[in-house]
Amino acid sequence: MNKNTEVKKAILIGGLCAIAYLSVYIARNILSAVSPQMIGVDGFTNEYIGEVSAVYLSFYAIGQLINGSIGDKIKSKYMMTFGLILAGVTNLLFPYLAKTPDTAKYIYGLTGFFLSMIYGPMTKVVAENMDLLYATRCSLGYTFSSYLGSPMAGVIAAFLSWQRAFSLSSAILFLMGITCFFMFIYFEKKGFIKYHQFDRPKSEKSGGIKLLIKRQIIKFTFVSVLTGVVRTTVVFWLPNYLAQYLGFTPNQSAGIFTAATLCISMTAFIAVFLYERLGHDMNKTILLVFSLSSVFFFLVYLVKLPIVNIVFLVLAIMSSNAAATMLWSRYCTSLRDTGMVSGATGYLDFMSYMAASIASTLFANAVAYIGWGNLILIWFGLMVVGVIVALPYEKFKKYIVKAE
Repeated sequence: MNKNTEVKKAILIGGLCAIAYLSVYIARNILSAVSPQMIGVDGFTNEYIGEVSAVYLSFYAIGQLINGSIGDKIKSKYMMTFGLILAGVTNLLFPYLAKTPDTAKYIYGLTGFFLSMIYGPMTKVVAENMDLLYATRCSLGYTFSSYLGSPMAGVIAAFLSWQRAFSLSSAILFLMGITCFFMFIYFEKKGFIKYHQFDRPKSEKSGGIKLLIKRQIIKFTFVSVLTGVVRTTVVFWLPNYLAQYLGFTPNQSAGIFTAATLCISMTAFIAVFLYERLGHDMNKTILLVFSLSSVFFFLVYLVKLPIVNIVFLVLAIMSSNAAATMLWSRYCTSLRDTGMVSGATGYLDFMSYMAASIASTLFANAVAYIGWGNLILIWFGLMVVGVIVALPYEKFKKYIVKAE
């Protein structure tokens, strides 16, 4: 396949994956975007919204673990199609079941489980059908889409009632599920997509956990957990932070949330820019952005002026998300030769969202007991842990050995 064909293939497959993943993130950010409306207008509580979010994230996390492994065996065409359509059904049911809160909560959780059928299989098909350079750029595209989903959900929340916002996001999921199915058929006929394409290097005699450990899976598990709390839970509670801590109205909060998350959506490109300027060193990039995030979160705690506070908070989230970009766009796609791209990606996503699920419940309760100010210090502390995890211990060992 010549270079022009490779570029065309990357654009077509990457474009489809980016649009499909955008629909996923519009749907999953709707609850966050409409939560001030649900609380302020219809009497829902922070605690209930936190419970719904936690159930969703738990189901999504468990689904990533299960569906990630299944995605190494079943074609991405089926995983993505059925995941999007089934998520559209349960997402549509949630507002109609809101009068029975417990039922609604678990139905919304199923939305998370079905949406977990997308990411691992999608990353696998990209990694196995493109050179690493193109695979990284494609994954960068759908990483950008994941950030863009928040401001788009904010726009929907600003113009529609919360019930209609859920209906619209469901319609988008239905449409994308059907589109993915027929586009995958087209890609298969053109020879753009083939399945189970990987060659493990001869030096790697065995796969499985030992191979993944050799590829720094433990370190990146910590990166997944820490960035998952920020990119998922902190962003989820951003509209309520704006309304309750900074004193904006629900409509103002929705508008600011849209603008803030639109800025955050640029993170993927900034992360790659830093990565390239640092000599394509993923570890240096992660250390730098965790350090920046720590500084910005501390400034969020110190500065109470609303506009400046928001600027520092957005910069803190962007810095943390830059580490997440390195994880999902660079690290996961580099696992092609292991034959476990979907399973490893699913595992890392599982860890990310389990952490986010626990954090969502804790944050909702923490606001009542310790206040938003002390909660900011917790966010700061998490990023300090990120700095510690990202330190180049291998280099330290070499220096110690030389010194001896």
